[in-house]
Amino acid sequence: MAEKKEFLASRKGVNYLDLFAGAGGFSEGFMQAYTDDKFYDFRLASDINENCELTHRVRYNKMLGLDTDFLCQDIMEDSFLPNLMERLHGQEIDVITGGPSCQSFSLAGRRKKLDKRDDLFYHYLKVIKALRPKYFVMENVKGILTKDEGRIKERILREIRSIVDDAKMSTLLAFLNDHLKVNINEWLYDCLYTKMCMEDINADMDKLYDTYFNNLEQQLRNVTKHLPYSVSKSDVSVNTVRHGLLLLSAKKQREEIRKQVIQLKTSSHIDNDTFVDSYNAIVESISDEKILENMLASVDKIIEMDGGCEDDARTLKKSLEILTSTFDECIDFIREQFKSNKNVLNCFENMMKEIRLYNINEPLVLLSSNYGVPQNRERVVFIGCRNDQEVITEIPSTVKEEDKVKVYEAIWDLNMIGNGEVVNTYNTPTLINEYENTKRLRGVQGEPEKDGHLFSEWSRTGRLNHRFTFDEAPFYVSSMNDLNVERKHQHMELFNHQTSCQNDKVRERLQIIAEHKDYYAAKKELKEKGLDSQKRNYVVLNPLGQSPTVCTMPDDFIHYSAYRPMTVREMARLQSFDDSFVFQGKRQTGGNNRQKEIPQYTLVGNAVPPLMARAIANTVLNHIK
Repeated sequence: MAEKKEFLASRKGVNYLDLFAGAGGFSEGFMQAYTDDKFYDFRLASDINENCELTHRVRYNKMLGLDTDFLCQDIMEDSFLPNLMERLHGQEIDVITGGPSCQSFSLAGRRKKLDKRDDLFYHYLKVIKALRPKYFVMENVKGILTKDEGRIKERILREIRSIVDDAKMSTLLAFLNDHLKVNINEWLYDCLYTKMCMEDINADMDKLYDTYFNNLEQQLRNVTKHLPYSVSKSDVSVNTVRHGLLLLSAKKQREEIRKQVIQLKTSSHIDNDTFVDSYNAIVESISDEKILENMLASVDKIIEMDGGCEDDARTLKKSLEILTSTFDECIDFIREQFKSNKNVLNCFENMMKEIRLYNINEPLVLLSSNYGVPQNRERVVFIGCRNDQEVITEIPSTVKEEDKVKVYEAIWDLNMIGNGEVVNTYNTPTLINEYENTKRLRGVQGEPEKDGHLFSEWSRTGRLNHRFTFDEAPFYVSSMNDLNVERKHQHMELFNHQTSCQNDKVRERLQIIAEHKDYYAAKKELKEKGLDSQKRNYVVLNPLGQSPTVCTMPDDFIHYSAYRPMTVREMARLQSFDDSFVFQGKRQTGGNNRQKEIPQYTLVGNAVPPLMARAIANTVLNHIK
């Protein structure tokens, strides 16, 4: 057992689960976090990729001696949630974190319309609905706030606010029966009531859908009853509404088609080609939104044919909208109906505070350098809290602007590796005198502290010593098959510190760019010397500032003085990973293999910085009841 008894003795464990775990940035930060009376008990992590599992099992099972389980499966598979529940053995989970893959939300590069990954947050919320933790944290890139003109963000917030406490839904239904039924059209009320019943996780959904669609079909008959028989049976607009009802009712079939087409599109890398528009059109045409759009337009055309059906048509349109609305959108509609009666409205609002299972304010934009990370990485976090917990509105910074950790502080002691080398011990580094005065003694989260350590010392000695001793010394292993074969464990002092062997032309190119300190400023000289490149960008690290967002490509960054790409370990330092955190598997892979194999550079670049995760984790611990 690697956990220190004296640490555990006075503290209670808060059960924690990490989805889309990747390398373990969230996990690492949460393992570091604690208060005087609480710590995180890491129960399970999950990701689709085997190398993520390998990295986790080495770190948390072998080195730290935890019994944390790992579920290696696609969260979009139907069996994921049942498998997850089985692995948890009935344990209650207090906190869940996860960063649904955010590539399609990213501001960098092209945004792939209808990318498979755009659906992942729905599956994340399915887990939240099933496990009902006290808090959950969903992390993503800043681009999600503006994607689809902000509609994606609003959809996420509405979905979170639409998670209800099933045990209290009967109260809402009784309230609607007493106060709303007499105020709106009976057909519309029946649709709204049925929709509310669908929020109960134990409801007979097939029966409720049959009830809803029987209602809609009768409403369509009411709308078309004054039309000539031949028109009601053959008119394009009438048929669009009639057949649209059949399409909407076939939701399971449409979802399966949609899932398969998006999977095919993703696996075949359909993007920026002549296929992309037609494949997107298939998926769009069978979406609720597109079907509804066509049906509503057709109802308007029916009104033009028979002006006497306008009231019935308006009711039908609203009933259709309610069918495809979130719970939160339905509540907005109900609230509008009570506006004229303040007493009823106040009762309704108080009741909703009890019925909504989760509360959330606007998403928070966090800058990693505010939490002791030597990197200006902006991330968005959605923090939902169960209705018996306190809403979290900020993650307080741990360092002031003038005290932020600089790049030189973070990686100065790793500057002892040449071209095409592997270094596995802490050799004497090449110091740069003009930057030496940037080194500062700091606390664990970067705050200046007279009795603290250098950032590099924290990285070397580790940030988990208050809680753990290693069950097994850090090691590297190439595959899951070798994990339990001790003779294949590679032990060393320093891991993941290797450079590629680059030819003289590439090295000269990087040196010129580094000396100019800017790729675009260097382009003229590069062209004159025949060293220009098709690469879109290189970033020369500023030793006196913070790095830009750490990426997954090793040659995007140029070392400020060594004139070479960064090593995995240097990238990990910029992310605030301890040196004892060993990234497993291949160092890098090319092309599309990077999506399947998740090499070390990708593990590092996609991770949440542990020190930023630690700040989030500590904030949750300070609020959780």
